[in-house]
Amino acid sequence: MLALVLGGVLGLVLSFIGTPAFIKVLTRRGYGQFVREDGPQSHQSKRGTPTMGGLVFVLAVIVAYFVTHLVLSLVREASPGITVSGLLVLLLMGGMGFVGFFDDYAKISHERSLGLTPWQKIIGQGIVGVAFAVIALFFPDSAGRTPASTFISFARDLPWANLAFMGPIVGAVLFVIWANLIATATTNGVNLTDGLDGLATGISMMVFSAYALIGIWQNSQLCGTSRAVHGACYEVRDPLDLALVAVILVGALIGFLWWNTKPAKIFMGDTGSLALGGAVAAFAILSRTEILLIIIAGMFVVISLSVIIQVGYFKASGGKRVFLMAPLQHHFELKGWAETTVVVRFWILGGLFVIAGLCLFYLDWLVRS
Repeated sequence: MLALVLGGVLGLVLSFIGTPAFIKVLTRRGYGQFVREDGPQSHQSKRGTPTMGGLVFVLAVIVAYFVTHLVLSLVREASPGITVSGLLVLLLMGGMGFVGFFDDYAKISHERSLGLTPWQKIIGQGIVGVAFAVIALFFPDSAGRTPASTFISFARDLPWANLAFMGPIVGAVLFVIWANLIATATTNGVNLTDGLDGLATGISMMVFSAYALIGIWQNSQLCGTSRAVHGACYEVRDPLDLALVAVILVGALIGFLWWNTKPAKIFMGDTGSLALGGAVAAFAILSRTEILLIIIAGMFVVISLSVIIQVGYFKASGGKRVFLMAPLQHHFELKGWAETTVVVRFWILGGLFVIAGLCLFYLDWLVRS
């Protein structure tokens, strides 16, 4: 428990202190946000606001993770130690954030709202995603457990949904594709949500809080421990360290939200949104809750679906629209909702999705126990 408290506090303090310092650096260099011309006119006032703020909380999470483990080792406090699972979350988060950083920098250097080309993004995200998937599948511990498995999961691995049904090689290839599909979906979902001050930050905090609770519960019910209930235990590797990373992320996002809430002093940019999406995907895969992710991160799913529906109907109908503007948050802005109203109401909906996901997770355990 000391690890969780220490990690969360470190993440919060580093992000809270680091963000205003980074704002000063970006302001001196003139690294400001470029706003879409076709977006809501009220957003034009945000032009020039420092961006790439995600770099602060990504670095805060990485530093807090290693410092927490260093402190625990010095005081000889029982802890899971640095694990492959924890490092994998940092890999996917940091790698996706790295791609987003180049995207943000391209926007700033070319003074436009478009950064990397779609193919450049796909290639960059693909390299990171493949590296994550390979390490997650081929680095077992002393007990032979790997951070991920070739089974598709809901609240745990589904025994009838094994991607290796045609052999281990085919299974590994299919898993790499599956992991990259999840990562692409989550990074796009967070990126599309990041359109209003504090919106993506607040929803992400709730999602990571859910994964912190899931990791703590899975650790208490690990198969082979005296606390576990027979038939309902979990075969997840390093759940307590996953919970630690999730708590650090929540702390870092709280520190960032102080400066990101309306009127935002800084935006997370693609650096932040892609990093958060990568972290969400990593938690879903490593905690074996891949399908449950659709509920836990339901607000990201809804906002992504609004864009898919809008684009699909626009093409099929020859120019007609379902929403006044997509993503969904801008539709409600154009209907006259104040930006703060949209953000808070979407936070409420995001919280309800998280609660529903946690209830389903616990219900799975109750049914099996």
